[in-house]
Amino acid sequence: MIRLFFAMLWTILALIFSLPLHLYWKHFEKKDPPRRWQKSWKYVRGFFRGVIFFAGTKIEVRGAENIPEDQAALFVANHRSYFDIIILQTLSKTPMGFVAKKEFRSFPLLPLYMEDIGSLFLDRENVRESLKTITEGTNRLSQGLSLGLFPEGTRNHTDQLLPFKPGGYRMAEKSGCPIILTASTNFGKIFEENKFHALRRRHVIIEFDKPVYPSKMEREERKAFYDSIPNRIQEMLDSHKK
Repeated sequence: MIRLFFAMLWTILALIFSLPLHLYWKHFEKKDPPRRWQKSWKYVRGFFRGVIFFAGTKIEVRGAENIPEDQAALFVANHRSYFDIIILQTLSKTPMGFVAKKEFRSFPLLPLYMEDIGSLFLDRENVRESLKTITEGTNRLSQGLSLGLFPEGTRNHTDQLLPFKPGGYRMAEKSGCPIILTASTNFGKIFEENKFHALRRRHVIIEFDKPVYPSKMEREERKAFYDSIPNRIQEMLDSHKK
């Protein structure tokens, strides 16, 4: 439990004492959003690295060369843990936000920083609002902000992937950005799957596939690619077991 204590203390202090920074970043909200994302991304990435340190997590990265250094990308990943967000953020080479479910808005303080890095809140039960979110995500990708998308819609602790919701793929298609399929293994064992939700030292694997550009595909080829995404990620996960 000592790991959890220090990680929680680190998190609480970081959220509270960085409030002045949040007010500073918010100043760029309408005037220069990319500058806001860049500045807050550097801070949040450093904060997440501290969480990983206190958790004692050893990260094995496969396909790091597939992470773009000079353009935005849509990272499409399986969802095991809150650490999916934490670790993916630290590995991105460009400012990065996430497409999160609307329930995150009810968390204290956290939504402020999620918005600072460019994250969006998706209401899957409201079609009109979902379309607005996808349109805004397309705009942000076009402005250079990478996004993390978890098509399962919730954290999944089983060996099989949950059904994927493909609506978010259109953000890459419309913006001209690549999709990078991402597979993570053992992430849930860091925290959520442990007794009393204790933080445990774990060896985890995260793998990045080669970038794919849906905007350069013909309609049928693009549809076939979208349909294949769950199987492609499952194959990556299966390879981790070997």
